[in-house]
Amino acid sequence: MVPEVPKNSAAVVGGRRPPPDRSVAPAARNRRLGIGFIVPVVVFVAVFYLYPLARNVVLSFQDYDINSLYSGNAPFIGLGNYRRLLSTPAFATAVVNTVVFVAGSLFFQFTIGLGLAEFFHRSFPLSPLLRSLLLIPWLLPLVVSGTLFRWLLDTSNGVVNQILLTLHLVQDPVPWLNTPHTAMAAVLICNIWIGVPFNMVILHSGMQAIPAELYEAASLDGAGRWQQFRYVTLPQIGPVVGIVVTLGLIYTLKVFDVIWVMTKGGPANATHTITTYAYQLSFGGLSEFGLGAAAGDLLIVVAAVFALLYLRALRADPGARA
Repeated sequence: MVPEVPKNSAAVVGGRRPPPDRSVAPAARNRRLGIGFIVPVVVFVAVFYLYPLARNVVLSFQDYDINSLYSGNAPFIGLGNYRRLLSTPAFATAVVNTVVFVAGSLFFQFTIGLGLAEFFHRSFPLSPLLRSLLLIPWLLPLVVSGTLFRWLLDTSNGVVNQILLTLHLVQDPVPWLNTPHTAMAAVLICNIWIGVPFNMVILHSGMQAIPAELYEAASLDGAGRWQQFRYVTLPQIGPVVGIVVTLGLIYTLKVFDVIWVMTKGGPANATHTITTYAYQLSFGGLSEFGLGAAAGDLLIVVAAVFALLYLRALRADPGARA
């Protein structure tokens, strides 16, 4: 007869108990830890992104105005807000202004930023200090930048008009922010001033990653500065250029602070973009919350398209994330 071996005594060898198998416990701990990290992110995204987005979409299909806040009565009207919005002349003006504002900002921000990045690509004394000073417009709050340019471009006491008058370049003060012909140029100049440092920093970082051997080889082949820039620098920073333009476009589409502080969309809707127009519809005194939500949804769709293009560019070139 074989004696029964106690379960706990089977693993005892030479009077010493082997260490317990901990292979399962760490895996469970890691799983719980992963869930602990994910849950706050999911809750944050759901509360602060998904719910407001879903609520805005629902609002855009309702006739929701100031009376709805008190009565709670907001009838469903389908695409009524979108049809009404697309037939409004002010919205058409806002769309045109948005295209002009975005295209003008991107062109000048990128062109000036690329020129400064190429300028700082070559080492010279005080280069880091000058680059740091050029970052100041990017570091300032947008409200501060808008207020600063409103003072600079003031018709009566603005520094810009005083300089133009002193140099006899104009006979009378220019009402930069008070006429439709110059208001858009004024807000454009301010937004370009803010965005140039971002373009310069990203493009300069891309140029720093170009191997010096390429420039040496190009120089040995007789390439001058312009040819090196054309045939070495630009092809090497191609992916970075795509990301800079895409991010700049997404940022410029949602610019609100600068325009609202400087002109509030005026005069005569001359500087209204879709962003400021949607805000004015909902909170600027009109209290057309459903109509404002519809305008916001259209802007979200446009921004989402370019955000997807940006993510696609990142997947196509993982090295551009660095």
